[in-house]
Amino acid sequence: MTETVVSLPTLLPRDAAGHKGDFGRVLVIAGSRGMSGAAVLCGSAALRAGAGLVKVAVPAEVLPIVAAGNPCYTTAALPGDADGRVAHAAFAAIASLADAHDVIAIGPGLGQSAELSALLFDVVAKIARPIVIDADGLNAFVGHVDMLRGNGSPRIITPHPGEFARLLHSDVKNVQANRQALAVEFANEQHVIVVLKGPGTIVTDGERVYRNTTGNPGMATGGTGDVLTGVIAALIGQHLSPFDAAQLGVHVHGLAGDLARDQIGAVSMIATDLLDFMAPALRQVQA
Repeated sequence: MTETVVSLPTLLPRDAAGHKGDFGRVLVIAGSRGMSGAAVLCGSAALRAGAGLVKVAVPAEVLPIVAAGNPCYTTAALPGDADGRVAHAAFAAIASLADAHDVIAIGPGLGQSAELSALLFDVVAKIARPIVIDADGLNAFVGHVDMLRGNGSPRIITPHPGEFARLLHSDVKNVQANRQALAVEFANEQHVIVVLKGPGTIVTDGERVYRNTTGNPGMATGGTGDVLTGVIAALIGQHLSPFDAAQLGVHVHGLAGDLARDQIGAVSMIATDLLDFMAPALRQVQA
């Protein structure tokens, strides 16, 4: 039996003596040739959501673009393949970087290849950090969903209905007709936290269920999912439990979208507008 979660967690006041290391070290693994913006959005969102330190690890080919995207995060170059995607040879570098970080966000803009799938399997299986998995990070697990279980460390997946349908070998129509039941079943079977995006985003760990009430159609634009991935990772880094971080993350993400809609309208909204309205959204959930 599932329990509906009716109250959101809040962000506690920061210790006046706190330093950047106290507020989470987030490692973002994202981007590829033609999709460097996804890495910029995810890393920037982690910063705007309060992470103390953010490092964005990308294929060496696109590092200059990503580094220029925001001066407030640092970057790391990863081995790439001939098509500008992260290569499997990057695992050693990622494992080393992970040792110095509290949480990992992986997937936005990575693209798809057999090497990437093998890399993602290794990251999830071997790295003992909370990992937020989105976009192409999820596509790697189609046909291999049992590998999402990892090594017992928290795994948060953030599929949109199409990605979730592929994981289930189903279709979008079935997913949309049975959103909560399918999300709960998958979370329970694979021991992950599911954030099933869309109107009324569902967050569940297989026992608890939260249905989000913020957000609007203006957010149906490229890059908003990359922002959400960074926000959830940043909240985990600030010592929220993975379930609480997922709950609060989708609420704040949608609230930023609502504030943007109220100021500029839904039609013209783009993903970077969510970054601009993240601060006032977060103020509304601080204790």
